[in-house]
Amino acid sequence: MSYKKIIITLGLLLVIFGPIAFIGSIALNLEYDTDKLVNYKPKVSSRIYDVNGDKIANIFEGRHRFYAPFDQIPPQMVEALLAIEDTSFFEHDGINYDAIFRAIIKDIKAMAMVEGASTLTQQLVKNTLLTREKKISRKIKELILSYKIESELTKVEILERYFNEIYLGHHYYGVKTAADGYFHKKLKDLTLKETAILVGLPKAPSYYAPTKNYDISLGRANRVIDRLYALKWITQEEHDKALAEHPVVYDETLTQNKAPYIVDEVQRRLKGEFPDIKTGGYEIYTTIDLSMQEAARDAMMYGYEQAKIRLEKYNEVVVEKKDDEHYPEYVDQNLTKFNGAMVSVEPSVGEIRALVGGVDHKISAFNRATQARRQPGSAFKPFIYQIALDLGYSGATNLVDISKTYNYESEDDDSKKWKPKNYENNFKGLISLREALLHSRNLATINLVTDIGIQTITSRLHKWYGIEDLPNDLSLSLGSITLTPELFAHYFSSFANGGIQTDLTLIRRVDQGDETVFEHAPQVTKKVTEERQAFLMTTILRDIVQRGTGYRARAWGIELAGKTGTTNDSIDAWFVGYSPTIETVVWFGNDDNSPLWGKEQGGWTAAPSFSHYYKKLIKIKPQIPRKFEMPEDVIEVTLEGGKKEYFTDISKPPSVEVTAEVDEEILF
Repeated sequence: MSYKKIIITLGLLLVIFGPIAFIGSIALNLEYDTDKLVNYKPKVSSRIYDVNGDKIANIFEGRHRFYAPFDQIPPQMVEALLAIEDTSFFEHDGINYDAIFRAIIKDIKAMAMVEGASTLTQQLVKNTLLTREKKISRKIKELILSYKIESELTKVEILERYFNEIYLGHHYYGVKTAADGYFHKKLKDLTLKETAILVGLPKAPSYYAPTKNYDISLGRANRVIDRLYALKWITQEEHDKALAEHPVVYDETLTQNKAPYIVDEVQRRLKGEFPDIKTGGYEIYTTIDLSMQEAARDAMMYGYEQAKIRLEKYNEVVVEKKDDEHYPEYVDQNLTKFNGAMVSVEPSVGEIRALVGGVDHKISAFNRATQARRQPGSAFKPFIYQIALDLGYSGATNLVDISKTYNYESEDDDSKKWKPKNYENNFKGLISLREALLHSRNLATINLVTDIGIQTITSRLHKWYGIEDLPNDLSLSLGSITLTPELFAHYFSSFANGGIQTDLTLIRRVDQGDETVFEHAPQVTKKVTEERQAFLMTTILRDIVQRGTGYRARAWGIELAGKTGTTNDSIDAWFVGYSPTIETVVWFGNDDNSPLWGKEQGGWTAAPSFSHYYKKLIKIKPQIPRKFEMPEDVIEVTLEGGKKEYFTDISKPPSVEVTAEVDEEILF
């Protein structure tokens, strides 16, 4: 045989057997790892809901995906997908040979790749098990793996994995995710047009994404609808109605986060018990009311903006009176350190309805409502006065409002003197308990604690209210302990709840699939005082709002009770109070514990936010109770001048007159 014939023969053999040998070589060396699809367990996003079932946010890690079992996928969606992508899906074994040959002929005629022939199984394999490299070897792997998947999974299982794995643009993976993201709907609520938009996306998800190219996306959806009609899978009426529809499409962030401080706090509280909180597909139900959360956020911003206005005026005075000791320095207009927090609860059930950890989460994610411990100042005084009421004092009992100087030893054994004073720098001599708390008189409070005994006060605060880490000295009278706003709301709940203190709840339950994997234990409550005694305190705190230091907390149309609080050098500014059903704590201050400017204090800085919140609250919740109900065993007495005083069988009217000179000063 001549060399020419040998070369021709070898060439023919190569043409005939070369592809077979090439395919065989790939098949022999291919690792048939289909476990990722056979035992399909993708990371699934979790969702956080408010008390009404409205979504607060999605949380996830990496890919954003909600999982939909096949029985949740509407038949209409299955038909639409098969119509446009793989009509013979239930007939082939993973590879549609007829479609492949038709595509080859068209590609040869066009001298280019103009038509593909991938089945749904091939698409699933390509997107899940293989890379997207355009090589013949990868295509051969795809065919072999598709055939293998068809032998290991049922058609329904393949479809279920496809519907959950496929990428549908806008960083949405799976049809349930895309339905929620694009249309804010569940799968069962999608219209035919919305369904057609989703099943039309896999061909070119970024190009056909309705958030990017709405008209092009509709055109693609219309081709899906035409195809359904051509196959006689929908009627003429359904076809025409779907073509005419222009669905509303939402272009939002993946998280759709409506309350970032809540989302952060929920994850912080659950991550210990649920390390996969972002990927386990949990449904987390909180006690938050989104409408109240929005009102609280607006109220915080209102207080912040009002503070900026006062700061501008303060700085104007600084420039004019730079030598005045009351205006010692110019304050940074950016307010980079200044921030605040708010907690609003429904004390009767112990559930947190709103929680704002700062003015702007984008600037600072630190949650001051749950993580920042600050001194409450005079906002702590109601606890002391309630103990006095429960020991038989009444609002009419006279307290001594005079100056005293206290000697004490410092840590370095030096002799020191402490001479507390009233905010107004004056003395009243004698003042009623009601008026003392109404005007937040420091000296009267200190003398009250002295009369009752510091040991009695600290013992009852610990035993009755559960308050920890109490200083064993008279500084307690001025609120020298440290509390987070959330913890303060817990302790203060007894005033707002008729003498019953409640533990506070943020998370009601956590579901995973059809199973509840966490549920909050029954609410823990503790009776701190009798309802009638708690009402006496409410009448005083109500007066504080109506005519005392908290008058800027007033909101027309609803009775409010509360107490201002300001610490030394105006480092912390508080207002803590309640309506007949809702309790709220507001705090403002500098994150670095530096003093606020000028005369910023609880009544100026925190009370306006409190007022703004309740003004919004009665608009969004017009049905909430507006007036405090007086228990039957409380006696109301009208005093001279029209003022009212209240008494019980414990807190009786005083029977002995006490006198004290205004200029009296006692040295200890």
